[in-house]
Order: sequence, then C-alpha cells, then structure tokens
Amino acid sequence: HVQLVESGGGSVQTGGSLRLACTASGNSYDTYCMGWFRQSPGKKREEVATLDNDGSTTYADSVKGRFTISRDNAANTVYLQMNSLRPEDTAVYYCVTSAALADFAYWGQGTQVTVS
Repeated sequence: HVQLVESGGGSVQTGGSLRLACTASGNSYDTYCMGWFRQSPGKKREEVATLDNDGSTTYADSVKGRFTISRDNAANTVYLQMNSLRPEDTAVYYCVTSAALADFAYWGQGTQVTVS
C-alpha cells in the first residue's frame, strides 16, 4: 500500500510558475512510475506527465515545453515544475503511482492550481 502527500498548489497569475511535490510512503515496488493527472470541472481527466524509475518521461501535448517532471528517488518524491502557466491549466492536480507496467493504483488527495 502507498500513501501520497501532495503540496505546492495555489493561485498564480498567467505566465507565472508553481512547483508541485508529492511524497510517497509505503511499498517502493508500487512507485516505479510516478506522475500527475489533472481534472477541472466539465473536462475529462487528463494525464499530465509521468516519470519511470528508468528515467522515461511522458508529457501531455498541452504542457510540453512548459512543465517538467522530476523525482528524487532517495526521498520517494516526484515534482512537477510548471512554468508559463495559463488559465486553462487551472485544475485539481493529482499525484499517481504504479508498479511497472501496471495501472495507476494509488492517487493523492489532489491539490488545486488556479491560474488567472
């Protein structure tokens, strides 16, 4: 079992930056892949970025070039650096983890990001 604690959300003006952090505790087997999803009212949940233990990353087209995912394996923490934020980035951001080649089984409580 994995518990995820997120931090770093908040409100920012268009063009600003925020950094989200998520620390996992529990079975490291289930944190092979760590990442972020987001959801805003009336929109489908969107996979934002993922990062495997082997360094492989994925990004949604909507955030490429603006967001960067990274992780500190020693601290079991994943980060999402968000630059050049836009109003359409406003959403609740969820940290997720999974074992290798598995679905995202563990979700954080979510942190609100508001861009105005």
